[in-house]
Amino acid sequence: MQKNKIYIETYGCQMNLADTEIVLGILKNKGYTVTKDAEDADVVLVNTCSIRDNAEQRIYGRLGNFKTLKDKKPDLVVGILGCMAERLRKDLVEDKSIVDVVVGPDEYRRLPELIDVAYNGDKGIGVKLSRTETYDDILPYREDGLQAWISVMRGCDKFCTFCVVPFTRGRERSRELDSIVTEVKQLSERGFKEVTLLGQNVNSYNDEGNDFADLLAACAKVDRSMRIRFTTSHPQDLSDKLLYTIAENPNICNYIHLPVQSGSNRILELMNRTYTIEHYLNLIDKARKIIPGVSFSTDIIAGFPTETYEDHVMTLDVMRQVRYDGAFMFKYSPREGTKAYRMKDDVPEDVKSKRLQEIIDLQQQISFEINQELIGTEEIVLVEGKSRKSDKFFAGRTDSNKVVIFPVTEGINEGDYVKVKINRATQATLFGDYVEHIDIRNDNLALIA
Repeated sequence: MQKNKIYIETYGCQMNLADTEIVLGILKNKGYTVTKDAEDADVVLVNTCSIRDNAEQRIYGRLGNFKTLKDKKPDLVVGILGCMAERLRKDLVEDKSIVDVVVGPDEYRRLPELIDVAYNGDKGIGVKLSRTETYDDILPYREDGLQAWISVMRGCDKFCTFCVVPFTRGRERSRELDSIVTEVKQLSERGFKEVTLLGQNVNSYNDEGNDFADLLAACAKVDRSMRIRFTTSHPQDLSDKLLYTIAENPNICNYIHLPVQSGSNRILELMNRTYTIEHYLNLIDKARKIIPGVSFSTDIIAGFPTETYEDHVMTLDVMRQVRYDGAFMFKYSPREGTKAYRMKDDVPEDVKSKRLQEIIDLQQQISFEINQELIGTEEIVLVEGKSRKSDKFFAGRTDSNKVVIFPVTEGINEGDYVKVKINRATQATLFGDYVEHIDIRNDNLALIA
């Protein structure tokens, strides 16, 4: 009997979700089928993240569950993919004997071969980094839906002192612009309504002189009824050209994820972030002048080595100045192999927790205030389907990535763009009533006749 049923779990960022689709594309081409039940699988794969320690601990916990499964089914092949595979290959193979296959982000093409190796009783290991691999010719496996993520480049050259990405995903290399545009066309033909272009630092995308602004404009032209998003941007490389490109294309969302990490120039220098707070705030001001209604989200790390209370207060001050719509906020987590790992992790855990809570509380307050200002306005919403909490309500998102809930109305379908008048708001969600359908292909957002 052919052992070809694959079960895969994905942890971490959107980059990992995109990688899972590449892995499934490779395996399906080799005759594998996908199952959503681990107990039904012949091969169990876990696509992992190494950005923070708690992410790795969750994976180790999950491996304990799969050990129970393997005790019942000794022929089961268990594999670890992604960043954690590259970073902890010795630990995973020697100490966690349950793991049969360990494959880093640049060796997914070898996965069918390495699974065969595991079936033959050996360990299938492929963790070399590449300076050229982009999986440009691989068609990712995607189930039908509204949203898709496209990886436009891999790796990172920034070497922030807290980050393992350059060591787990290698150096920067970009996919060909034409190949990405072709993928967007295919998604449009399948009825997808939103595409997010992914890269560790999309601003440094470069394909034979085509920069990220060129790529963004080319993707936006494919289908004006398809929203285009992107993440993540590095402040050092956010160009005026990119800002004008967002402003000039109505279907590129007026939403920029721009990690600040800290409000202190001293800490930013220790992080090797290569910009100052003054430069960062100037970018925010410039973007707001060029792109009417632009909104921002960010990443913030609390308790980086040597961070003082004064440094922490500077971060809170930047948050008050910028007024982010949302933020990903974390305690500093030392990652082995990074430069920061060699610094003394000298901020006590309870102090980190207290500072992180102050950051979270402030962000929640700001998000609530921003959302209150939207009461009475009419927002354009892409309908994503029924609300998770009730079949009597639809859920969708605005251009600025805010969740909107409104009552089910006859004639509205998943994938429609509608105008919703906001009548209530929490810090995380907007609530309102349906006004009318719209056609976002028109620059003026004209009503559908």
